[in-house]
Amino acid sequence: MQPRNMSMSGVVDLAAVKAAGEAKQKAERARADAARTGGAPAPGRLIFNVDEAGFQQDVLQRSTEVPVVIDFWAEWCEPCKQLGPVLERLATEYAGQFVLAKIDVDANQMLFQQFGVQGIPAVFAVIAGQPVPLFQGAAPEAQIRQVLDQLIQAAEQQFGIVGTPVEPGAQEEGAEEAAPAAPESPQDLALAAAHQALDAGDLGGAVRAYQNVLADDPANGEAKLGLAQAQLLERVQGVDATQVRKAAAESPADVKAQIAAADLDLVGGHVEDAFGRLVDAVRRTAGEDRDAARVHLLSLFDVIGGEDPRVVAARGALARVLF
Repeated sequence: MQPRNMSMSGVVDLAAVKAAGEAKQKAERARADAARTGGAPAPGRLIFNVDEAGFQQDVLQRSTEVPVVIDFWAEWCEPCKQLGPVLERLATEYAGQFVLAKIDVDANQMLFQQFGVQGIPAVFAVIAGQPVPLFQGAAPEAQIRQVLDQLIQAAEQQFGIVGTPVEPGAQEEGAEEAAPAAPESPQDLALAAAHQALDAGDLGGAVRAYQNVLADDPANGEAKLGLAQAQLLERVQGVDATQVRKAAAESPADVKAQIAAADLDLVGGHVEDAFGRLVDAVRRTAGEDRDAARVHLLSLFDVIGGEDPRVVAARGALARVLF
């Protein structure tokens, strides 16, 4: 089960990449907090309704902490009435390994269209901001359990997301209680400020803020990812994409042109194209040009994250052309 990148606005961007990288960091911190306190963080609701206004917070942001299963349904849909109670019962039984978001398609046509739903009932999941189609129709419970088990395994193995165990029945729709907020460390505050600058489009400020975090904590993976993204976006800001791609097409041996085009490829969501372009540049060139292409390719790996399978494949391709 391989999640696929999809921007909910219809334009591929770095949001899903950023969420995937941050998800591992958040999951690791949650496990560390639980180990220190002898328990787990306070859970949220296991089953809840979602509309377009709440989708960002209730689904996309929540999916960095726990797999979110989405049930697309409608009041007039008879198979939905069969499937819905099964999913709700399983959400309670799995006790926090996933949460169930229910979306009424009649009231939320935009979400229905953005997910490309062909018919209902339809069940999707979102992991670390990335949607995963699960199944369509009122599937047998045994099949649903198998799909859910695969989803939970993929969330943990690929993103480090393990959910938050809760006592069955402890949370119901509308009964969520706010947990006491843990005090934020100066490092957390500095990282939050860097993220805010990046989200606000203050790329220079974001670069400086991430660099400050890394000056105090050189191994901070979340800051490394954020810095790589901010620097990439800063490089492509204001460039003439048509001219960049024209120069790259006309001069395959021009490393600077290939580097500029690779940046545009990555920002546009064409990850394999960006990596392949620079691997080819390394193969064609020698000396300083070859080293420039290699070093830039390594910097793009940082934008995606070292454990991403596309990075693993590109590292292998790079090794083959170097050695």
